[in-house]
Amino acid sequence: MEEILSVEKSRLSNQRETSLPLVVDLDGTLVRTDLLVESFLALIKQNPLYLFLLPFWLLRGRAFLKQQISQRVILDVSLLPYHRELLDHLKVQRAQGRRLVLATGTDERIAQQVADHLQIFDRVLASNGINLSGQYKQSRLVTEFGEKRFDYAGNSRRDLAVWSSARKAILVNPTKNLSRTAARVTEIERVFNSRKRRLSVYLQALRLHQWLKNLLVLVPLVMAHRFLEFDLLGKTFLAFLAFGLCASSVYLANDLLDLPSDRHHPRKRQRPFAAGELSLFWGLGLAPFLLGLSLLVSLLLPLSFLGMLVTYYVLNLAYSFYLKRIVLLDVIALAGLYTLRIMAGSASIPIWPSSWLLAFSTFIFLSLALVKRYAELVTMEAETGVVQVRGYQILDKELLASLGSGSGYVAVLVLAIYISSGVAEIHYTRHQLVWLLCPLLLYWISYVWLIAHRGGMHDDPLVFTIRNRVSRIVLLLAAVVLLLAK
Repeated sequence: MEEILSVEKSRLSNQRETSLPLVVDLDGTLVRTDLLVESFLALIKQNPLYLFLLPFWLLRGRAFLKQQISQRVILDVSLLPYHRELLDHLKVQRAQGRRLVLATGTDERIAQQVADHLQIFDRVLASNGINLSGQYKQSRLVTEFGEKRFDYAGNSRRDLAVWSSARKAILVNPTKNLSRTAARVTEIERVFNSRKRRLSVYLQALRLHQWLKNLLVLVPLVMAHRFLEFDLLGKTFLAFLAFGLCASSVYLANDLLDLPSDRHHPRKRQRPFAAGELSLFWGLGLAPFLLGLSLLVSLLLPLSFLGMLVTYYVLNLAYSFYLKRIVLLDVIALAGLYTLRIMAGSASIPIWPSSWLLAFSTFIFLSLALVKRYAELVTMEAETGVVQVRGYQILDKELLASLGSGSGYVAVLVLAIYISSGVAEIHYTRHQLVWLLCPLLLYWISYVWLIAHRGGMHDDPLVFTIRNRVSRIVLLLAAVVLLLAK
């Protein structure tokens, strides 16, 4: 008899649970991102001139701002970083017959797109002339369902007002302080906490490993054979630091602007912003801060270096907003960004690079830029079946391989002409040994393209060069040859 009563009591309890609607917030709760910021970034990438309209839209209220932005952008809601554990829980609740309501401060157009994609919500309440957040959301939900007649899933302090009128609370990625405060206003039913807090996530966003590319600023000093002069080494280190800070600022901006395309990529979708591991506000704040630090460091160097740094940043912005979508011009821009590092290293000393070095750099970096695009095509075709990447088609692979390997071999030709012209005799006592660089470079270029053809190339070929064992051996042998020749 007691077992029957217990089962009946449990059944009645479950009925009471499912009779009350479960209201779910969107930004930061159902999705691990902020859709207003994502829409803003999509708008700015579409046309940066919209920046001048934003203050006027905001003067008419936050809801009007959201409405104007959502009317001008299209978000692919199927690619958003959904909170999978919470989503699975909602699907179980739905299967048990519970009514689910999406209540969000996001504009109703975007909220409805999310609801249409997930197909689990019975109703959508969103901003439409009134910003449905905080006290406004609480008032709307109490009017719709009654005081303590709904449960609510949220993630921020703005949800405290709603939780105070909810029967139970579901917390998603809360801080310890928020958890304590929420427990004082209502009963906490469940906590979902999956966001990574490791330092590695922040370092990954800054892409410190990409600072290795900035070692190119050392090339002019090394090629001028003055790398033992400590005052010049100090200036070169400052140039390296300035470019590193500037590069991290650029990487943050690129990741924020490339959210949709990164989420299509099998590897890039794991980046912190694309995966929702880091707040977009964190990136928006840190990017200009790092750029400011970079400019401050550059003030310790000649004015020409500052000009190179600004040129590098502007070219990166042009690449992010426009050039990356133009076939072939994008790889020329990438090659230019590599070469700019060498020119900036020269400006910091100052020792201007020879025309031989600039010609060699242009061709070798064009080859690396082309192998980057080629590798992207190979990866996307193998892992996702996509037939077009940044304007390039799968049919272009063979052409890109021909152009890229040809550009690399032209770099070897420039090196051979440099040696045979007699200029090498001025800098190297045993200049005949410098000829050994040609077969080494021919082997390495062929090896890089072979790895790319097999689908093993890193997203950045220069980083691959520094990490790859065979490439490091070739670089070491080249350094030995130059030392012996000197």
